[in-house]
Amino acid sequence: MDEKSVSESRIANWFRGQVLFVTGSTGFMGKVLMEKLLRDCPEIKTCYLLMRTKRGIEPEQRRDDYINHMIFDRIREVNPEQLGKIVVIKGDVSVDGLGMSESDRKLLIDTTTVAFHCAANVRFDQELAGAVNMNTLGTDRVLKLAVEMKQLKVFAHVSTAYCQCNEDVLEERAYAAPNDPLAIVTMTKNLDNDILEYLTPKLLKGLPNTYAYTKALTEDLVNSYAGKIPIVIARPSIVTAAWKEPYPGWVEGMNGPTGLMVGAARGVVRSMHCNPDFPADIVPVDVAMNAIITAAWERGLKQEKKDVDFRNITLAHDKQLTWGQAVEQGRELFYKNPLCFSLWYPDGSIKSNYWQHLFCVIFFHYLPAYFIDGLLVLMRRKPFLIGIQRRISQGLKVLQYYTTKNWTFKNEKFLRMKENMSLKDQEIFYFSVEEINWIDYLGNYILGARYYLLKEKPETLPKARVLLHRLYLLDKLVSFLFYGLILWLLYKYWSSIIYSFESVLDQSAQCIQQRFTKVFNE
Repeated sequence: MDEKSVSESRIANWFRGQVLFVTGSTGFMGKVLMEKLLRDCPEIKTCYLLMRTKRGIEPEQRRDDYINHMIFDRIREVNPEQLGKIVVIKGDVSVDGLGMSESDRKLLIDTTTVAFHCAANVRFDQELAGAVNMNTLGTDRVLKLAVEMKQLKVFAHVSTAYCQCNEDVLEERAYAAPNDPLAIVTMTKNLDNDILEYLTPKLLKGLPNTYAYTKALTEDLVNSYAGKIPIVIARPSIVTAAWKEPYPGWVEGMNGPTGLMVGAARGVVRSMHCNPDFPADIVPVDVAMNAIITAAWERGLKQEKKDVDFRNITLAHDKQLTWGQAVEQGRELFYKNPLCFSLWYPDGSIKSNYWQHLFCVIFFHYLPAYFIDGLLVLMRRKPFLIGIQRRISQGLKVLQYYTTKNWTFKNEKFLRMKENMSLKDQEIFYFSVEEINWIDYLGNYILGARYYLLKEKPETLPKARVLLHRLYLLDKLVSFLFYGLILWLLYKYWSSIIYSFESVLDQSAQCIQQRFTKVFNE
């Protein structure tokens, strides 16, 4: 590697003058993608972002809110003119023709050189028709536009490492879909929801939810465009808070481990079913997006359009925390940095045995919820805790599929991407985590959840620690009273308990004696 390639960013140079088309730019991963590209590839020409009208707010107004988001603060301070490169295209992947005007369509066809397709419905409990329309048919609509783009150098599709959950070993290659993608699209258009609800478990064939199922369909659909456009499919695992950029611990949304972590810190999640020895296949969002940018660049360097590249953006198991380590270390860190509001002292634990977990859910999730909501009803206040526990139980049910199974992700092609990168690029577009300190990362993750999600400023920590101490004392008092009540009941009714026990033994002995006598006489 020569001196020039060491000191220069080959990736930034390649993106010089490129015209981007991006779907899903308003999502968690999409924001990080745009911030990184605009900040570290400053000579990108234009970024066309597909945005729909949302809650009555038109795309142009959404653009103003978008570029004023705090994630772009560093760009505003150093190079604010970069934000002027963001151009909103009114459209929606869930609508035929992407819902865009003919003039916008022609503009994208004539100018786009790089496409990032990040848009997806990530709800695991979405009904089949909605998930297919957004994830599979939505991708088909984007692909039909992409094949018309005259200057397209790469189409980067963001998938998931868990789209083939029925496989124990997941390689960086194409997999056949469970069903024909377009046939499923047609079926969901023509059948009513009741029939689709009945058919969904049969179609999933062991896959855990409609998200994984539709992502598997979508990958097969994208792969069918091989030879028409240059494609790379990126498969990140569970995406979590930022490691370094745009800010350590930055996170958005309560999906996956983040919602579980906040629920545990609130004291409403007391038990989690998982295997503590299995690896927690998490990848920080900045690591994931750096890898996706690098994969797009690497694919764009190739001239041929024939093959689809696959990259499993996952970490080696020896670099990962286990679920047990993540939960225990996270709990200790939450004791140091508690939340300003908790319903109870956060002292839950993981259970490898499902029946033990179910017992704890009944006694520590639902019974307290019914008790508190009952008191609220008596006080003529609106009950809320049972509804929260039902949502939590649904979330835990979804997550436990991933915490009780172990997969082997092959990621040699992903790791080999570093071989083509300059040292400068390895520094800027980092995706190796050998240096990550997981305790520091979890600490920043927790502080990020407090600040960015729950809007709890650092100066509230002393007050939160006082509250935590009070909850600790209350928890110990309730435990003391509960076990004291048990001991008192045993003392009070000990003779009755012994008498009942002896009666049961006597009756059992008599039954056994009668049975043996009958057998002997016969």
